[in-house]
Amino acid sequence: MNVFVLCTGRSGSSGFIEACKHITNFSAAHESLSDKLGLERFQFPDRHIEADNRLAWQLGQLDKTYGKEAFYIHLKRDEKATAKSYMNRFLLPKSIIYAYADGIKKLPPEALSSHDRFHVCLDYVQTVNTNIEIFLKDKPSQLVVNLDNITEDFKVFWTKIKADGDLETALSEFDKKHNSKPRRTIDIKYSFKHSILKSRFFLDQIFK
Repeated sequence: MNVFVLCTGRSGSSGFIEACKHITNFSAAHESLSDKLGLERFQFPDRHIEADNRLAWQLGQLDKTYGKEAFYIHLKRDEKATAKSYMNRFLLPKSIIYAYADGIKKLPPEALSSHDRFHVCLDYVQTVNTNIEIFLKDKPSQLVVNLDNITEDFKVFWTKIKADGDLETALSEFDKKHNSKPRRTIDIKYSFKHSILKSRFFLDQIFK
């Protein structure tokens, strides 16, 4: 049996996987195949726990590959708190929230006010959570885990999947901060390189 931790991101998935690494009868990883394409994207080993917020955009393929055979976790955090966390990454061109604003909503990220950016973040969070909720409607093996109640909910999860290992050490991972390092609002080096490559691409299109 495989376990998939579905979430919006910025909701404790890194810490959840660190805790799962203390389970001895499952492997566990965070975004381990996020850069793969086609069937390779879903070639996880058996008895593996995977957390990857980008799976929420590939639920059709996830359903086709694993369907009702897997166990699914919907990892949730207060939506406004999640949106505020995404605000810190809004202008990072490689971030999923930048891609959501620029590519999906067709809103120029750099031109938005702080107020509008927050509402884009909130819209992203609500969209992803709704996608996951609809996906899980027919799944027999599932559990909602709330970050605000992570210790008790993780114990339930542990029992549900019949995990072996060191539960107390696993729970201690939630006392640590994971993936919380502050990032610059704008990645200047990446933005400059991206602008050069983008300009070269358009020139190639014009003169080829």
